[in-house]
Order: sequence, then C-alpha cells, then structure tokens
Amino acid sequence: MRLPLIVAALALLPISSGFAQASDPTPPLITPSAQDPNKDARLAWWREAKFGMFIHWGVYSSFGGEWKGQKVEGYAEHLQRIMKIKREEYLETAVKPFNPTEFNADEWVKTASEAGMRYIVITSMHHDGVAMFDSKVDDYNVVKTSKFGRDPLKELKAACDKYGVKLGFYYSHAQDWSVSGDPRYPEPNGPERRKAVVEKKVFPQIKELIQNYHPALFWGDTPHHNPKELNEQILAYLRKEDPNLIINGRVAGAIYGDYLSTPDRPFEFGPMDKPEEKDWEAIPTTNESYGYHKLDKSHKSPAHFIQLLAKAAAKGGNLLLNIGPMGDGKMAPEDLTILHEIGKWWSVNGESVRGTTRTPLMRQAWGDSTLKGKNLYLHVFEWPKDGKLVVGGLKGEIEKVVLLADREKELAVKRNGLDVEVQLPQVAPDQADSVILVQCKAAPEGDAAFLLQNNMPNHLSVFFGELLGTTKKDGWRLGRGQSISANVTGWSQKECGVKWSTRLKAKTTFDVVVRYDAPGADGKAKVETDGGAVTKKSEDTFGGTFFVQVGDQKLKGEIIQRGDGVELNLGSVTVESGDVPVQVLTDTITGKELMRLQSVTLTPR
Repeated sequence: MRLPLIVAALALLPISSGFAQASDPTPPLITPSAQDPNKDARLAWWREAKFGMFIHWGVYSSFGGEWKGQKVEGYAEHLQRIMKIKREEYLETAVKPFNPTEFNADEWVKTASEAGMRYIVITSMHHDGVAMFDSKVDDYNVVKTSKFGRDPLKELKAACDKYGVKLGFYYSHAQDWSVSGDPRYPEPNGPERRKAVVEKKVFPQIKELIQNYHPALFWGDTPHHNPKELNEQILAYLRKEDPNLIINGRVAGAIYGDYLSTPDRPFEFGPMDKPEEKDWEAIPTTNESYGYHKLDKSHKSPAHFIQLLAKAAAKGGNLLLNIGPMGDGKMAPEDLTILHEIGKWWSVNGESVRGTTRTPLMRQAWGDSTLKGKNLYLHVFEWPKDGKLVVGGLKGEIEKVVLLADREKELAVKRNGLDVEVQLPQVAPDQADSVILVQCKAAPEGDAAFLLQNNMPNHLSVFFGELLGTTKKDGWRLGRGQSISANVTGWSQKECGVKWSTRLKAKTTFDVVVRYDAPGADGKAKVETDGGAVTKKSEDTFGGTFFVQVGDQKLKGEIIQRGDGVELNLGSVTVESGDVPVQVLTDTITGKELMRLQSVTLTPR
C-alpha cells in the first residue's frame, strides 16, 4: 500500500512475521571462511568466471554528480551526504521524480556478456537507503515511491538467466542516510540506531532479496560503520538463509567473507600471497566515480582495463569492472566504448583469463602471464621492436607456441638456460595486449628473479619489490594501489628502502629514472575518503637524498620537485651479466617523508 508522503517518510512500517527469527540476538557463530568445508564448491563458478560487471545505479544517477550547479567532488552516488541534502528534500527531488524510461535490462546484460563478463553485481540499495527493488519492508524504494514504478532487479534477474550471467547484489548493510528523523530508529546516530536499522530493515530486506531474486553473490560495504557484532550477525544470517551464497569480505571482514575485495579504483596489486588473499576481486571503475558523473571525464583507456584484467588474473584474482549508468537508464557512451573494445579483445583472447590460475612467473618487462593447467598465456603489453620476446625464468619443456590471434602458425622458440626466446612477427596483433599461448608438456614453473631485458624499458614497480625495514599498518608500507597511492608511503626512517631481485643475461648500459609522488606542491593534495578522492589542505612535507644501487654501482638523487608522478633521471650505469640486485636506499630525510616511490625504470641504451 502506498502511504501518504509524510507518513511514508516517517511512520513505522509493518515488518513481516518472519522478522522475529531474523533478528535472533544469538545467531550461529561465524568462522573464518578458510575453515568452511563448503567454500570451494560455493566459489567454483566465481573462480572460473574471472570477470564481472559492477553497476552503481540509483536515484542519484539522474543528477550526474551535480547539485544545483555545484559539482560533487568524489563519488556521485554520495550526492546526498556530500551536499548535505535532508531526507525530505531528497525524497521530493531525487526519489519521487526518478523515471529511467530508457532502462533496458536485456541490453545491459547482453553488453556485459559480449564484453566477456560472467556475473553482474548491482546496487540493490546504496547508502542513501533507497531500495532499487520492490520491498514490502519499506516504501522508500523505486517501485512504490518513484515515478518509474518498475522493479529493475526483477527485470535484470530475468535477463541474466536468459544470457547465462550470474546476478549479485550490493547492499549497504552498514550505512543508511534515509533513517535520520525516522521514529523507527532511536537517536543519536550510533550503535543503538545501527542495531535498530539492522533489525527493522537490513535483515528483512536481505531476506526479500534472497527469497525473491535468488542472487548468486552478496556484496556488503563500509563495515566499519557497524559494531563488529552486528556485521557478524548479518553474515551469519546470510549463511543461514542461503548457504550457497557467495559473500564478499566487506560484510564482516576479509577473513570471514568468501573473498577479499581490493580498495576502490585499483591501479596496481601487491603480491596477493597471504592466505586470506587466495581469492580476491579488484573493483576498478571507468573514471573516478562509481555512480554516473557527467562532469568527470577522467575515463581510462580500454587498454588500461584489458591490462588490469590480465594483471589481476596473473595473481589469481577477479576483475569486477564498474560502470555508472545514466539517470535515464542508458549506459554512458564512454562506458560503452570501453566495454565494446574489451569485448573485441575478449573474443580473441578470453581463454587466457577465464578459468586461469596464478602464474608461476615473475612479472615480465613486456607484461604478465596466466596459467591454465599445462598452458601458459603470455600477455604482451610491450611488443619488442626486434621481434625477440624473452620470457624470464620459464622452467619446463615446451611443446608448441602460437599467437591466439593466429593459431595456425607456430612461433619459433629457443631455450637459453632459465629463459626462453620466442620469435615474433614484426607487428603486434593487439596494441593493448597480444596473447601468446605456450603449451607445455607439464605444468610449468618459474624463477623468482625479474629478468632485465636489453631490448625494452624495465619498469620495477614497488608492488613487486621487497620493502626494507619494518613495515607498519599505519606507517612504512605499500600504498593502497590507487591512482594516487600506487606507491610506498611512510618513508620516514633511515632503514626504509625498496629492493628488487633481478638478473641480466649480457652486459648492458641502462639509463635510470626514478618515479615518485610528493603531493601537495600547492598546499593541497588528493585524500581518500569513503566517498572517493577529494582535495584537502596538505601538511605533508617531502625531501631528502637517496641512492639507487644497481649491482655494485650507485647513483644519488635528491627530492626537490613536488607533485604527482615526478620523474627524476639519475644518469646511467653499465651492468655486467648475472644476479643484479636493484635497491633504493635512504641517505637523508628532510621532510616528514623522503618521497612516495612508485618505480625505478632501467632503459637500455
């Protein structure tokens, strides 16, 4: 029943009779997912899929990141919080007028499928508290309260079943901005109100989602806004309602979920070799917002996402690529361009990602690799100009090597100790990522050292280096891997440094370039928040001197220039063949930090 406006906004709505069981204060105890005997069976399809689509879409999408002529800095889906819009105004200006007449579930799912995606996760309810489905628990949903009057999740479920795509739901289990002033939820906004929201809304709406739409996956978010015991109760409830439901690590903590989620908008991945990182998922978005932001034109290239997909698969991870459809229900043109280009690549090279596992090889100067049984897939991002692709540290007998773009023609192969040289055609079949299939007699193994190439630049990222000194969660450590944190941070002690184990086949002269971040040159810097990256006044300072040591040779550098992505050319070194450790070592520190190092690049002359 549709209630009058004021009553619908504030009155206590009836709760289904099954709710009392859902709010049992003593739910089953949860255990770390590693101890769950059903985990492997539950995750089988997800591990195979490797690639999915994240969709952030809600009533906020109609505004496109702009409110009364003012641009939203950060995530567009955080419009209500950032612009401090009260529920009453949000109801009148965002919820009730929402009418995406161009929404076509079949088109969305078909587009995802053609891009190579096997699952979709959509925001069933984001932090604004507006349910994107027909909820009997609360009329604050797009079916009962918006002009749209349709259930988009029901339509998406039908389309997903048609195309063989799994459907999952993001549900904001720990934040709900719609409850302020609602007498159902006691003030102040703290643990007691969160408990009331979970009992009166979260549990019964989760039950609706599971029973009415049968999702394959549940995606929680921002668990730090709930008391720990509430998150544990929610996870236990999910497990009870559907034991086969895959649950991400943002419900009650990574070790209790089925898999780990990376930080938002990842650009780089760490080693991902801890026990809780066996199963993980990266969640990039096409620009810098998850919800549609018409003023954010920072869309990355299709090549960026193709390579990110390969890098994730190389470390055993999945990629859940986000798009933010527009308020009218259509996908943004920029997003469609990216998806269509990925689809073209996938139609040729999809087998090099789907069903693969972590590669045995170290990352290579030319790209990365993935493994499927005895087959090794080489993802070549940088095509060697001389046509000689040297695969460093590939141990195993090779039977056949072909390009996926031309399977009829075998490529000539020559072994040289630990390494293998493949003779390539002059022109790369794909400028983003040309994939070479190496069929081995048995599952291949790899060497841990990075092979320095003498026919292309060697980018030594801190994300596959060894951090020297004592790392701390809130001090010296790897950054979060986002565009503004693809670096090391907390370099404030003499003992800090970074080391790479590398080796060289023949004597070579390299130019040495250090790339670092030292943000806040203008007194401002980008800072990560729950709602994305925002500009704030910076009190960070950087400065000092350091050494780059290549083998037994040292080059000195000084941090003078401030900014992001600063490149400092230190000169050249001539290196003999053999094991060549590369290190960045502290000399002096004159700021709060020396620098936030991204990489060292050794380019052969």
